[in-house]
Amino acid sequence: MGQGDAIHIVTPDGYELLIDGGPSATVLRELAKGRSPFDHTIDVVLATHPDTDHVGGLVDVLERFQVGMIIESVVDHNALAAKAFDQAAAAEGAQIIAAQAGQKLQLGASTTIRILSPSGDTTNWQSNNASVIVQLIYGDIKFMLTGDAPSSIEDFLVTKYGVSLESDVLKLGHHGSKTSSSELFLEYVQPKYAVVSASIDNRYGHPNPAVLERVTNVESTIVSTAEQGTIVFISDGKAVWIE
Repeated sequence: MGQGDAIHIVTPDGYELLIDGGPSATVLRELAKGRSPFDHTIDVVLATHPDTDHVGGLVDVLERFQVGMIIESVVDHNALAAKAFDQAAAAEGAQIIAAQAGQKLQLGASTTIRILSPSGDTTNWQSNNASVIVQLIYGDIKFMLTGDAPSSIEDFLVTKYGVSLESDVLKLGHHGSKTSSSELFLEYVQPKYAVVSASIDNRYGHPNPAVLERVTNVESTIVSTAEQGTIVFISDGKAVWIE
């Protein structure tokens, strides 16, 4: 997706969840790979927060696909892409849910999505702070997907959830920015893999060297979309590996 996030999940039962859509229509090209040209449905779209590099491509997704449910962060915003996403979501006819900690979503018989954050009224929050953080659970395997949540939110999650945060795969918050992936959070998540979702030679300097050092200290394998492009994880519920 370049400098942005887009995470496509397909369960063994055939359910699809798309978390964010990157900044542009590039997401449509990725979604087309391996898909029947007659398949125009996605079960759930989740927008972690209304920044352009997360929802820009979702406008095109909602125009191209029939979506059954939209989960979103409720926060004030002014970005044109976010306003376009709001309009597309309203026109989609899908069930729209405001994300709140404690909610669970069952994707078929095998896969559970656990929403860990945000909590309470987020209307006036800073956009990144209101990021929807989810833990995907499939058998013994867990993925921690954090949007752009900063370390203050991560550390609150440690206080609230403790050792249940442990996950095999962690998408590093805010593209590997120094504002996220705190030492405390990493110690509790203990990921086998840590994913940097960022473009090559991006102007923000993502991932930050201090973050990479913290990740290395918990003995996690770092993988980056800047270096590898689309990264595909496969799991049988007992183990997880990169395709």
